[in-house]
Amino acid sequence: MALGRRRFSSQQDYWPAFVDMLTTLILSIIFLLSVFSLAQFFLSQQITDKDTVLNRLNSQIAELTELLALERASNRDLKDNVSLLEANLKEAMASRDQLQGLMSSQAGAADAAGSQVTTLTDQLSEEKRVSQRAMAQVELLNQQIAALRRQIAALEDALDASEQRDRESTAKIADLGKRLNVALAQKVQELARYRSDFFGRLREILSQRSDVRVVGDRFVFQSEVLFDSGQADVNPAGQQELDKLAEALLQLEGQIPTEIGWVLRVDGHTDARPLSGTGRFRDNWELSAARAISVVKYLIGKGISPAHLVAAGFGEFQPLEPGDSDEAYAKNRRIELKLTER
Repeated sequence: MALGRRRFSSQQDYWPAFVDMLTTLILSIIFLLSVFSLAQFFLSQQITDKDTVLNRLNSQIAELTELLALERASNRDLKDNVSLLEANLKEAMASRDQLQGLMSSQAGAADAAGSQVTTLTDQLSEEKRVSQRAMAQVELLNQQIAALRRQIAALEDALDASEQRDRESTAKIADLGKRLNVALAQKVQELARYRSDFFGRLREILSQRSDVRVVGDRFVFQSEVLFDSGQADVNPAGQQELDKLAEALLQLEGQIPTEIGWVLRVDGHTDARPLSGTGRFRDNWELSAARAISVVKYLIGKGISPAHLVAAGFGEFQPLEPGDSDEAYAKNRRIELKLTER
């Protein structure tokens, strides 16, 4: 009889602590599920930016690893608790057997002990059901974590594929840029060759004139060759020289391939002496531009395509010779021809 009371008393001292432990375990599982739900929400919000997603996914993987470690620790605790419950159940069954033995000698005491054993067995059964539900929730959490890992792996594969496509596109663009540069260099070289041929032809045609010369990559006509003083209309002597130029240009148009974009730029320049402002032109800007346009229009009239001609006026602001001598002024009054890219 004393033995039965001692065992019953020890069981009553154990159960409150055990119930607190189970309550804490259930709250921990709920907390884990809440953390998991928040992780899924934040993950779905951050997929649009691959760099941010990758960084945050790495962080979430670390957090999930920690959660998984906690979950495994909780699993071990649950297993330990189940083992403890089973041990307690065995002890209760043993106590019940002992009480049943005592029932044969002490009927009244046996009835009371049998009632206590039944109550204890019911409590153990209820706790076992709670443990089973907890195990089922943990298993569900494990499945959800595994699904999340598969999603993360799929995202990483997609990011790797995207980066691979980016690298391939970059390589193709770089290759295309190289080929384009090579093609442009070839076109420039071809244009330079035709420019050299054109200037060589002009030298042959205009070799007798000292007031027509080559300066750098430009062919320079002194204004007096083409225009009377202060005028923008090509004079008869200038027309003869432009006829020679037009003949060379017509030959050039037939030689240069159509895919090479080229123009003959006609630049008008004056000396630094200002105009009176009372005549046809108010300043040197207007005079230089009008002379360049006159040359362009005359060449168009000789059959040169307008698409291959450009007129520009520079006034007195691009002198060839510094100073204010008559010789410097004469050299600075000029029409320049430059074969260049369009």
